[in-house]
Amino acid sequence: MKNDTISLWGEKRYHSLDYYLKNTYHEKVYRIALNAGLSCPNRDGRLDTRGCIFCSAGGSGDFAASPTLSITEQLETEKRILRAKRNCNKFIAYFQAFTNTYGSVEHLRDLYMQAVNDPDVVIISIATRPDCLQPEILSLLAEINEKKTVWVELGLQTIHDDTRVFTRSGFTYETFQKSLFALHALSIKVIVHLILGLPHETREMMSASVQAIANLPVWGIKLQLLHVLSGTDLAAYYEKTHFPVFSMDEYCEMIIDCLELLPPEMVIHRITGDGPKDLLIAPMWSTGKRTVLNQIHRRLKERNTYQGRLATKR
Repeated sequence: MKNDTISLWGEKRYHSLDYYLKNTYHEKVYRIALNAGLSCPNRDGRLDTRGCIFCSAGGSGDFAASPTLSITEQLETEKRILRAKRNCNKFIAYFQAFTNTYGSVEHLRDLYMQAVNDPDVVIISIATRPDCLQPEILSLLAEINEKKTVWVELGLQTIHDDTRVFTRSGFTYETFQKSLFALHALSIKVIVHLILGLPHETREMMSASVQAIANLPVWGIKLQLLHVLSGTDLAAYYEKTHFPVFSMDEYCEMIIDCLELLPPEMVIHRITGDGPKDLLIAPMWSTGKRTVLNQIHRRLKERNTYQGRLATKR
């Protein structure tokens, strides 16, 4: 047992985002989900009009603010709400809904600068697709990164192109790698999203995706449980095939297996998720987020393991 490694992360046996933020900014930093009113090439007809098979109408921004408000207005509104409940001073401006590098450089610069100009915002986190990072967009991100810290969140979901064809992602693993290395060359921190439990993927396939990310210059990772949401094509496929979804016990064990493979310096941004309760079809146990997290933490102790236990040196 590497007790010295575990002690670096406080009470948890993995390098959590909360721990990173508190040690970097010396206080809790709160995330504000934003909707910039942008589209997606998988929805506007450039690639498809249906979106990814698992994507809801909100484009993964179901918890984001209204796009009828400017970014400045969204930030001010959400800050007031948060401050009415908590003592908070620093925020992450999270461009969450749809594809947040999908637009003209001029329009994107205006959106990002509204967040940059907010004195309470310390980080700008931008969720996007690997195929929407053209050279001029990369230059803009580098420009913004000189003003305030920029994170780019890439929705990879899986390294397996066969699965990506099934889910209609519209890009390849090779495209993801090119964008990742381009961002890394600009000293922009990259957070990769992986979905665990995609149809037709075995545990071995999911572990392969995690191992691949462990060996790349990735700063942070979000491990997301697959949610079957009503109104999606995935929901129709689930109703037709009843493909297996994780039980809570299976998922918690899978998460721990993943954490063991990830290098200790990688920041863990998410190990579960809670989809909109009014849309969730399966698995229903995922609505108990605190229960899931408690079980993961308990099983880490029972298995006497921790993040990076099986990781190879990068």
